Amino acid sequence: MLDLRRFTGREMRISDKLMEFNWGFLLLLAVISSMGFAMLYSVADGSFSPWALKQMIRFVLGAGIMVVVALIDLRLWMRISYPLYAIALVLVTAVDIVGFKGMGAQRWLNLGIIQLQPSEIMKVAILLALARYFHGLTLEEVSRVKNLIVPLLIVVVPVGLVVKQPDLGTAILLTVSGGVLFFAAGLAWRYFILGGLAVLAAIPIIWDRLHDYQRNRVFTFLDPERDPLGAGYHILQSKIALGSGGVFGKGFMAGTQAHLNFLPEKQTDFIFTMLCEELGFVGGLTLLAFYSVVLIYSFSVAVQCRNQFGRLLALGVSVSFFFYVFINSAMVMGLLPVVGVPLPLVSYGGTAMLSLMFAFGLLMSVYIHRNLEIARGNNAFW
Repeated sequence: MLDLRRFTGREMRISDKLMEFNWGFLLLLAVISSMGFAMLYSVADGSFSPWALKQMIRFVLGAGIMVVVALIDLRLWMRISYPLYAIALVLVTAVDIVGFKGMGAQRWLNLGIIQLQPSEIMKVAILLALARYFHGLTLEEVSRVKNLIVPLLIVVVPVGLVVKQPDLGTAILLTVSGGVLFFAAGLAWRYFILGGLAVLAAIPIIWDRLHDYQRNRVFTFLDPERDPLGAGYHILQSKIALGSGGVFGKGFMAGTQAHLNFLPEKQTDFIFTMLCEELGFVGGLTLLAFYSVVLIYSFSVAVQCRNQFGRLLALGVSVSFFFYVFINSAMVMGLLPVVGVPLPLVSYGGTAMLSLMFAFGLLMSVYIHRNLEIARGNNAFW
């Protein structure tokens, strides 16, 4: 292992950085993704088309992006954090103007060769922007009211745009990830208490502004059997599939709920249910164990980092990944209302896969430059 205290980010050679890159971590991501490839192959009844092959190509491309991002000087990522956030904000705004609808929501931009979901990009951009902003503040300055206006806008503006699409799941992820960075930066407890009270007071207003299908999701969460052939159909079929898998599952490509088309959205939001039906409790627990290793390593990178920007960025990536896994797995088990949150590295989706691999590239950049000391500067937007 190299002693990176000898290096600054610029003085490190590419060969030094490649030696520091944790190839075992990339292998772990490949193993998790392979479980997704297998499920997508099964969904298509033993065919790599239309999902598995595309997802494999995306992972390979994402792995290349991860390595390139990891080798770039962490100080450069800090310098361009605000511009990247601004670009992501423009893309999210463009969805409302020229975006197209899919599955009842207007969340995508058609760029010809690809269909882009800007809210996935914003999940990473918001972490970069908040880490950059709080890096420039001392612990005492973080809790001053005037210093909270900018970071609140960094979170609130994209959340409002995403809610309008509507994409409540992503809005929740953006809000929670942002809140964790506020906490990690040292924001006083009183602000979280006041924020919690404000949310409680706003519940009647929020409820009144929810779409009918969103209200139905809450009612269905509380009582799935109130409409078993309508709003409750998805979650009831998911529970049936989970239970029918037993300890060791029905066998690869032998899941009846999935292959007889009782299970909805089995290539995206409900792919964990399909995995548990075919590979059983053991298969589901194995996947969650792999996720746990990713989380433990990610948090350890944050702890090891000597600069505030890298520490907050690594923590943000870790927390965002955790809530991806938690919300999706809890949703398909009926522990949370159904929202559109994919299972990371496993669910089918191009923008989600590439943006997550980009985020892991940033995590690895933090690891490679963990001993780099970055001076605290001003928070000018450019």
